[in-house]
Parts: sequence; structure tokens; C-alpha cells
Amino acid sequence: MPEPVVRELGTALGVAQYGDKHPAAKPWKGEGPGVLEIVSNFDGDTFRAVYTVRLPKAVYVLHCFQKKSPSGIRTARTDVDLISARLKLARADYEVRYGKSDQ
Repeated sequence: MPEPVVRELGTALGVAQYGDKHPAAKPWKGEGPGVLEIVSNFDGDTFRAVYTVRLPKAVYVLHCFQKKSPSGIRTARTDVDLISARLKLARADYEVRYGKSDQ
């Protein structure tokens, strides 16, 4: 990813770490509340970072990618499936590190 995109996404994730929501963050459709995305446009390309704040003691970045969907504005099914799988892994990791969450 280009450096300006990395800085923008990193700043937004830093805000999430401190319990707030960056103005560029919006709900990610498909996984319910607590899963957010940050969209960054640079030089005609679109980049996204999807993360979860569902688990109270940690922020998990689920996927960062350049948007290149063959289906127009929709996110590619492979990216959606990867995010879903990584959310499950994040829950499992959280339980190992912090114990069972209320979520």
C-alpha cells in the first residue's frame, strides 16, 4: 500500500485502539455491529481496512486490501469470506488471551 494510505489507515486504527471511532470509519456490512471499515482513496485506487472492536480488550484488524472487485462496487466474495473467517479466528484468539468475552 502507498505510504499515505498506510498513515491514514494507521491513524484510524490508532483511534480505535483508544476506544474512539475515526470519522472515516463506517460499519462493515455483513458481520453485524462492531465490525468497521476504513476506506482510503489514493491516486485513483481504493484501499480498505476492516477491523473489529467487538472484543472489549483488543482491536483486531481482519483484512487490509486494495479494492479490485470485478462486480462493480461490491467487495469480492473472496475478501468477504476471508473477513468472516478471520473474525472467527479473532474470537478464538481473544478467548485464549483474555478468556471468554460477553460477545
